[in-house]
Amino acid sequence: MGLDNPLHILILLLVVLLVFGAKRLPEIGRSLGDGMRGFKDSIHGDTRPGLDQAVAEPGRVPAPPAYAAAPDESARLPAA
Repeated sequence: MGLDNPLHILILLLVVLLVFGAKRLPEIGRSLGDGMRGFKDSIHGDTRPGLDQAVAEPGRVPAPPAYAAAPDESARLPAA
């Protein structure tokens, strides 16, 4: 008893197909694979190139944009 019987696995796959539909199954499989890959990489300490480089190399972090100062309001007011 359990999932060792091929008939049980077939019934389970049929129920999953009916619940999620044929269009969503590839998307679900892809996201599940990405999650498993990320979990495995976090356990082994592997990182993909480009993800942590900005944090690991502080010199490569872009500087925030410089904003122009607002004009001084007192310069436009007429002297009283």
